Amino acid sequence: MNTGTENHRVTMQDVWEAKGRIKSIVNKTPLIQSPLLSEKMNASIYLKLENMHEIGAFKVRGAANKMMTLSNEEKAHGVTTFSTGNHGLAVAYVAKQLGIRAVICISNRVPNAKVHAIQRLDAEVVKVGDSQDDAEKHCHKLEKTEKLTVIKPFDDPDIIAGQGTIGIELIEDIPAIDAAIIPLSGGGLFAGIGRALKAYNPKIRLIGVSMEESAVMAESLKAGKPITMPESDTLADSLLGGIGLQNAYTFPMVQELIDDMIYVTEEEIAAGMSFILDQHRLVVEGAAATGVAAMLSNKCNFQGKHIVTIVTGNNVNTSVVSDILSKQLNNPVIRW
Repeated sequence: MNTGTENHRVTMQDVWEAKGRIKSIVNKTPLIQSPLLSEKMNASIYLKLENMHEIGAFKVRGAANKMMTLSNEEKAHGVTTFSTGNHGLAVAYVAKQLGIRAVICISNRVPNAKVHAIQRLDAEVVKVGDSQDDAEKHCHKLEKTEKLTVIKPFDDPDIIAGQGTIGIELIEDIPAIDAAIIPLSGGGLFAGIGRALKAYNPKIRLIGVSMEESAVMAESLKAGKPITMPESDTLADSLLGGIGLQNAYTFPMVQELIDDMIYVTEEEIAAGMSFILDQHRLVVEGAAATGVAAMLSNKCNFQGKHIVTIVTGNNVNTSVVSDILSKQLNNPVIRW
């Protein structure tokens, strides 16, 4: 893997190499059509079910690709990371597969469902502060004091290439794909999928989607440079976290690749989660439902016959799902 940032050098060769590297740990995920959404959008709408990984999230792709490139010495010392939950879960899972130590630094905002899942994988969990930035600072302390290798959640070419393997699978399953609606946070998912799809067909439209509050990448794109923002409580907690003021890869790649940006409200995210459960019998987290939320709320103003959104994960507290269903039943925001 190259390490220079010239032209945001994550290439399709990198993505193809990642696909071969991670195949012993990562299985191809299902792609399903959503009949009701297809009818509503007058197009074929597909859901890419990244919630079907063993850890329930797409993050295992990038983590596996990065950690399988480590030297024997690095593996002997172990790894650490900072995370809003799913990346930490991915690092813990891959570390267990490889038999190496993992220390996961998270903020106090990470839901208990994710914390308990990480602990079940025998990783060490350290809770620090109220933001991903706080967790990141502690992570880098461990890098210095315990010689642990930091596995970044997104701004790393190996992570981006790993997430890009989703793009290859989309091309395999929908050769005529016209557009992809991709949850946008740190940008590793968007940059990886975007690189694959635009290399295949530059006319494919790439739409980022995020919650209204604390959408750091989206607001950084508006500002033309990485910025910091305080975190707010949101159903899409997986999309929380800064992108780093020294962001070297994901910000310029997203800036280059994105065609449109959509913001969804908390009520719309809840409706998206409820729709996926009602129509597809799948429990998903808030971030995973943002693409569906954008379509249900009529915020997708683009043309195309074959459109996919990425259902990124299912690591959500059952109490959150129960509360959403109760509110949706009594006072539905969106009728489908």
